[in-house]
Amino acid sequence: MSAVDPLRAQQFLERPFALDIAFDLAATFLFAVTGSLIARKKRYDAVGAIVLAFVTGLGGALLRDALFLREGPPAVITDGRYLGAVLAGAAATFFFSKHLQRLRLVFMLADALALGTYAMVGEQKALAAGLPVLTALLVAVVNAVGGGVLRDVLVREEPLIFKPGEFYALAALAGAVAFLGLARGLHLPPTLAALVGIAVAFAARMLSVRLGWRTGALWDEEGRSGP
Repeated sequence: MSAVDPLRAQQFLERPFALDIAFDLAATFLFAVTGSLIARKKRYDAVGAIVLAFVTGLGGALLRDALFLREGPPAVITDGRYLGAVLAGAAATFFFSKHLQRLRLVFMLADALALGTYAMVGEQKALAAGLPVLTALLVAVVNAVGGGVLRDVLVREEPLIFKPGEFYALAALAGAVAFLGLARGLHLPPTLAALVGIAVAFAARMLSVRLGWRTGALWDEEGRSGP
């Protein structure tokens, strides 16, 4: 490999891929709905429902920008469409909550798609900011699951990603690794690499649910490590 190849590969990764903002807004809306459904289950008032919708829908992006990128006010705050998507998600839960409960499979599919989308967006932003590869993978996972973690903390529940269970953070990580391999290893166009990464995260999440793939506890009840 010539001396200029690493530089060309880095420049290639730094070019932003073109995912329509509709992906972000749809994911924000759907995550906001899941936050509002938790508020309904907890019997919170309107303020509580909106707060959980906001935290779940935009928490991952806010953590990404505040902890890792720090490039001025986050886009999810300066662009009113994101806040509109949050409010729409909260309103949809209020008016159609009984029907939404029956659409669990639909929202599981949408949640899995949003998980991969947020992972790709976070990873690309980290790479474009010049962060190391391992940091970019961390940012991808934080962007994808951060909102759910903040939601669980606010309602005083143990975050799901800390407990043994179906692939979630691992699904986001799988998609992020796939994007890196395709973009850097095979030099595919960033948009195509990102879409494949989203598909990998989606497939990992849904196969985990469908086939019962689960992570195991690191220690048993007596504190011994391993199986």
